[in-house]
Amino acid sequence: MPEISPNKPYRIGRSKTGLGLFATKKIKKGDKIIRYMGPLLDSKNKKHDDIDNKYLFEINNRWTIDGSTRKNIARYINHSCKPNAESDVNARKRKVIIRAVKTIEAGEEINYDYGTDYFKIFLKPIGCKCDSCEKKRKKKRAEERAEKLRLRLKAEKKAERLAEKAKTAKTKTAKVSKAKTVKTKAAKSTVANAHARGTGKPTKTKASRTSPSVARSSAKASARGSGVAR
Repeated sequence: MPEISPNKPYRIGRSKTGLGLFATKKIKKGDKIIRYMGPLLDSKNKKHDDIDNKYLFEINNRWTIDGSTRKNIARYINHSCKPNAESDVNARKRKVIIRAVKTIEAGEEINYDYGTDYFKIFLKPIGCKCDSCEKKRKKKRAEERAEKLRLRLKAEKKAERLAEKAKTAKTKTAKVSKAKTVKTKAAKSTVANAHARGTGKPTKTKASRTSPSVARSSAKASARGSGVAR
């Protein structure tokens, strides 16, 4: 690890993505922090085309800084989607200065936005681990958990309603069945009573159904035939 003068307002330290650059004292907004250093690569030089690493800082279409050298302390500055510093590019002088875009307190990690191209090539495939993206992921996970809980509670309430409806329907069915049973028993009882009343009546015979006058004539004829004198 390269040595850093104690007069510098930064130090190399452990970050969530490996190593990072941290403020050792308060850095005010607009202050110069560090220069991005390294040999210049010329796009017109074919030998430079073979050089490829993740520390290449493009100044313009022709010039690029190869920041892979260990003397380049600025290479330890990590990317952030909501940074506290920025890269100030001077194409004419072919220089890149990292400046604070907001006040950075001692102990805070220094970061800047690497740009869209770098993000798509190196960071998007593995997922950006800056604080801003971590907060978004935490928020998304919390929302997903809340949605799962909401759906689970909704399903439980639906199940309770269905169970209650089934219970109510069962109770109604039982009441109707009981009413039918009572009605059937009542009907049977009525029929039984009717039958009982019918068997208690004397049955009319043929003689009893004969008219009184005919009965009397038959009696007289019987008397005459037997020789009984009046």
